[in-house]
Amino acid sequence: MGYLIFGTFFLFLLIGVPIGLSIGLAALVVFIQAGIPLQMVPQTLFEGNNSFSLVAVPFFILAGDVLARGGISERIVAFAESCLGRIRGGLSIVSVLASMFIAAISGSGAATTAAVGASLLPELEERKYDVDFSAALIASAGTIGVVIPPSVPMVLYAVIAGESVAKLFLGGFIPGILMGLGLIIWAFYIAKKRNYPAGKKYSAKEIWHKFITALWGLMCPGIILGGIFSGVFTPSEAAAIAVVYTLLVAIFVYKALDFKHFYKLVVGSGITSALVMFIIATSKVFGWGLAFYQIPQAIAGAMLSVTHNNSLLVYLMIDVIILISGMFMETASALIILTPIFLPAIVGVGGNLVHFGVVLTVGLAIGMATPPVAIDIYVASAITGLPMGRITKPILPMVFILIVVFLLITFVPQLVMLIPGY
Repeated sequence: MGYLIFGTFFLFLLIGVPIGLSIGLAALVVFIQAGIPLQMVPQTLFEGNNSFSLVAVPFFILAGDVLARGGISERIVAFAESCLGRIRGGLSIVSVLASMFIAAISGSGAATTAAVGASLLPELEERKYDVDFSAALIASAGTIGVVIPPSVPMVLYAVIAGESVAKLFLGGFIPGILMGLGLIIWAFYIAKKRNYPAGKKYSAKEIWHKFITALWGLMCPGIILGGIFSGVFTPSEAAAIAVVYTLLVAIFVYKALDFKHFYKLVVGSGITSALVMFIIATSKVFGWGLAFYQIPQAIAGAMLSVTHNNSLLVYLMIDVIILISGMFMETASALIILTPIFLPAIVGVGGNLVHFGVVLTVGLAIGMATPPVAIDIYVASAITGLPMGRITKPILPMVFILIVVFLLITFVPQLVMLIPGY
């Protein structure tokens, strides 16, 4: 039955059926084959979205869109440039730091790439930085958007695995910082090698002015994350507060958003949210089929027998599957499918589920910058007008750096578990 459900799923994908429908139709085939009453399908679909934690998903998506188009990201980037732009190649370093900071607001890799790319790529091109390298750097830094909290994939994992969203968020800080530091070192090396120009030197007064201008945006992560970790509000409530706060700043402080543009943002975010929620709903049916035939337990048993219960080999095998899945599947879809499959194996080797959730998120995030399905590269390509092939070549060393961090947090779990306090 496992061959049937996965074979059907990949067959639908190969013939071009959208992933949400592919998941649902594969599960439906199993229901029909097993003679399970089809009345259970709509009930299971509803149960898939019947979780308060999932309220955070559409709100974080909308907050990321407001951030990218409401004048907030531009002012944050301008402040970062005033502080570091004077260094040779400093503007490329600024692009990574800005991505790390905006990641603490958006919760989305594509939104982070769009926000930083729209603000910095034209400026990088004007200052004679190689456009393909700059686009690749911003696309790879966009992967940090789902690692540094808040993170939409971590919310999805928490719902499936029954873990704490707050603990997962705390576990994402160090991996996200390590990813950013790796990319900054690479950007600095390339800047020296290619003799990229130093930027304008700003006076203390100018830096202070840009800081004051960006302050409203800079306060956003503190409000969101401070509220979550202090227990003032839940992650779902924090997502709603993020939307309200970014809207107030964009409309009344920066005056960069009017009703017409706000309407377009809401429609666009609604469509994206509907797609994500539909995938979650169909994945519940898919997961029910897997659980009914105990397929995850069978896969876990096979992995443990092949690796002789060696936890390092189990994690290495899972890491390879995660990286390959991220190359061909959208992050949320891959996470929803892989989580119930791998959890029994992780439990079988005594792994920590919060640690695994962060590892899974980081591994799939790397897929956002790895062709053929690389949403961050698509975004960078749309902004610059460059074909994907031009961006793919310079991004490969950056992907390698991210994979090194991925393996590091896999086999040194203290890097993830230090802040949550395990």
